[in-house]
Amino acid sequence: MALKGNCIVAQSGGPTAVINASACGVVQEAMKHKEIEGIYGAINGVLGILNEEIFDFREESPGDIEGLKYTPSAALGSCRYKLKSLEESREDYARIMEVFKAHNIRYFFYIGGNDSMDTADKITRLAKEMGYEMRVMGIPKTVDNDLAFTDHCPGYGSIAKYNAAAVMEAGLDTDAIYTSDTCTIYEAMGRNAGWIAAATALARRQEGDAPHLIYMPETPFTIEQFVKDCREVLSKFGRLFIVAGEGLKGKDGKYITAATGEFAKDSFGHVQLGGVADVLREIVEKQVKVKARFNKLGTCQREAMHFASKTDRDEAYLCGQMAVKHAVEEDITGKMVSLVRESDEPYKCTTGLVNLVDVANAEKPLPRECINEAGNFVTDDFIRYARPLIQGEVAVPIENGLPNYIRLKRKPIPKECPPELELHRGGVGKQVEKIGGNSYEDQKF
Repeated sequence: MALKGNCIVAQSGGPTAVINASACGVVQEAMKHKEIEGIYGAINGVLGILNEEIFDFREESPGDIEGLKYTPSAALGSCRYKLKSLEESREDYARIMEVFKAHNIRYFFYIGGNDSMDTADKITRLAKEMGYEMRVMGIPKTVDNDLAFTDHCPGYGSIAKYNAAAVMEAGLDTDAIYTSDTCTIYEAMGRNAGWIAAATALARRQEGDAPHLIYMPETPFTIEQFVKDCREVLSKFGRLFIVAGEGLKGKDGKYITAATGEFAKDSFGHVQLGGVADVLREIVEKQVKVKARFNKLGTCQREAMHFASKTDRDEAYLCGQMAVKHAVEEDITGKMVSLVRESDEPYKCTTGLVNLVDVANAEKPLPRECINEAGNFVTDDFIRYARPLIQGEVAVPIENGLPNYIRLKRKPIPKECPPELELHRGGVGKQVEKIGGNSYEDQKF
């Protein structure tokens, strides 16, 4: 007999164009199963559970739930809070189980990336240790495409499509005005993996099209080779378009540029990156001796639903849907839904399951066979891999000339547990919180 009780879905980490489609898949599939009674959302990921800030999806209109399919960002709210080990943060775990028991949560669906899968794995082990019967399922999400044990990640196809289009358009600008603005440098997201930067190669249709050079974190960057590459392209085309991943590293393995000071690291301990394009611009102007400008889109690229990939959106929805089906119909727990490619032409992709403990905190870099020998562009292998992921467009309703995205009401359910959280907000875009005497910092979304 299937486990009866309530379910809760939460989102974590950086938002994407299609993370809400995964939530929609969870909610709409959960409504088909009589075993799932209440369908709840946690506001701001695991913090919503710790805060007991939970809302009822059954109070949302069917139209708004359906609208999650074409609305970008994290409609449930997100966070970057990483649970420590059970020994280090016993209060956090005890609080989570207190909230789950108070609301009879028997199904937990966590949509996120590497660190989120680690959180889901720890909650799985906690429930087993405490003898609390529940099903925990991870749903993949990351624009970086660096989750292990899945062919690709929901969110990647859309950011790849948008960046390729942006480079194509900016490249036409360089083509037109190269007599004065000879070089354009485009900075793409990607801390340790070059998947996003690599995807801009899809913009090239014929020789001379942008991008001319692509630099990815997987290959060591040297100024000498960079200058040589730039001069070769300029001698051939008279103009230069460069794409650089934000996580470029030198031969010493250190980031070429990274933030310093109070905001140098996020709550996971990751160095905050940015500014690579400006560093390269200075090198081009001083050593290559041509005028250069740079483009850095930042979070725009991961939220661009107006030009998202339909393939990506549909697969994101499927991952959410399959997480519920596996948990309810097969009593599966402690797994993440993965995407399994069966063929490139025609493109066919199904889902699979991987252990949360295996995928947690693992990273999948861009394979060397996807990068050319010179380390400054991609190979045909990568093009065959990436092209199917950007196919199709999402139909977004337009009102007064702009997308008509939805906003959930997020009507809270009554709290059943005594308050455990002291919240202190301070600084710009920063919040400091305390749970059970353990302080932590988290970026504010």
